[in-house]
Amino acid sequence: MTRDKKTIEAQVETIRKGFPWLEIQSGATPGNGIEVLDEKTADEAVAYLDKAEVRGKAKFVPASGAASRMFKAVFAKDPETIGRIAANLDKFAFYDPAVFGKGPFDPEKTAGLILGEDGLGYGDKPKGVLKFHRYADEVRTAIAEHLVEGQEYMRNADGSVNMVVTISPEHKPLFEKAIAEVKPRYEKKYGVRYDIRFTFQDKSTDTVAVGADGRPFITDQGDILFRPAGHGALIRNLQEVDEELVSIKNIDNVACERLLPVCARNKKILMGRALQLRDRIFGYIYALDQIESSAVHNPAMSNVLQAYMPLQEDVYASPEVQDLCNEIEGFLRDTLCITMPPAKDCRSRAEALRSKLDRPIRVCGMVRNEGEPGGGPFIIKASDGSTSLQILESVQIDRSNPSAVKALNGSTHFNPVDLICCLRDYKGAKFNLEEHVDPQTGFISSKSYQGRELKALELPGLWNGAMSDWNTLFVEVPVETFNPVKVVTDLLRPAHQ
Repeated sequence: MTRDKKTIEAQVETIRKGFPWLEIQSGATPGNGIEVLDEKTADEAVAYLDKAEVRGKAKFVPASGAASRMFKAVFAKDPETIGRIAANLDKFAFYDPAVFGKGPFDPEKTAGLILGEDGLGYGDKPKGVLKFHRYADEVRTAIAEHLVEGQEYMRNADGSVNMVVTISPEHKPLFEKAIAEVKPRYEKKYGVRYDIRFTFQDKSTDTVAVGADGRPFITDQGDILFRPAGHGALIRNLQEVDEELVSIKNIDNVACERLLPVCARNKKILMGRALQLRDRIFGYIYALDQIESSAVHNPAMSNVLQAYMPLQEDVYASPEVQDLCNEIEGFLRDTLCITMPPAKDCRSRAEALRSKLDRPIRVCGMVRNEGEPGGGPFIIKASDGSTSLQILESVQIDRSNPSAVKALNGSTHFNPVDLICCLRDYKGAKFNLEEHVDPQTGFISSKSYQGRELKALELPGLWNGAMSDWNTLFVEVPVETFNPVKVVTDLLRPAHQ
């Protein structure tokens, strides 16, 4: 894909300079940014989900890219990794005697059969179509497990289960085949109707890669290398979703069906909390709008004065309005860790509060940190003095800043990418999600291509800077809900056996 010279130069300069560090006030911890719900409160959230009105639900599954990172150690023929795979080959769902024969298995030959086209060809296939779990009557791919999950907690009132799956165009036939093999059977078994939509990451969001010399990376074919700019580019794909309530969960984060009850219940808890939060925020916005309406349409004023006279400050200075603003500020502070900068007058205060309320909502599950890799929840302080809850990747934390390191070391949870999003405003209109992205929260990552090291420019992450300006709530979820497959040997963990 061609790019104009100015864009390339600007991206190279961004990689050279990097992004500004965010000011971390503290890590988000239980009672200070992370809700830990007792059983009663959790039950209330589930009950709220059951009765709340929602303009449709959808499951959003980022699933683009090949599984090359999953098999990185296999490609490198790391002795420990391929030895462990060979020793446990019959425990993997993808084991097929017709392909691998019967044991004992040679590690290098096994590695070749897993990756190569003369075997499974997994080296070039996406994670979503790989066989993850074996049952008595079937073997399920990752995408099949998402279909089973979806019917359990994302079913709409009409029996539909809507799924939006982000894939690479070249992988579409593989996904279509994998889904066609199970969809009719699952629809009959679970009494649902699946509506599965594929969406592709926009190639125009690809960014230039930079080599060790600080210049654009030139491939062996003599072309400048452009790479997908991380999951942050998917904010455009999320914008295309028409449903109001969206669940986001990565393609590789699925477990065997015996863990579905705990995973589904916690998804319902997060959805219930999102709708409780939505309706409280909508109530506050409505109350603020009534104040403005009463100020503009004061019957004591003539129609001409109503049309041209500015809103009266004394309306906003009334004790009733100030009590409402105090309540909203307390809610933002105590529930969402949002502190507001001082306002110049009462009217400006009310308008600032309305603006802060009127934005997309996300409720993010957070797991106790037990050493898994991933970003984490923090309370961030903006340049105007306001604070908010944000998810940061480790590369976004300034290790030379003692206070940032202290916040990192004191963090108790990490981000498993388990989100519920509300995408419509209180009048039912879709938010323009790109208006709520912080462009200064991208990051630079280290990658390789054709055996050579490079630096890549990542757009603000989908659940990081791309949602920087959303109203955010963190809720603790059990570690049993987080079962990612980052490397192939993760499939030997109990959750996948």
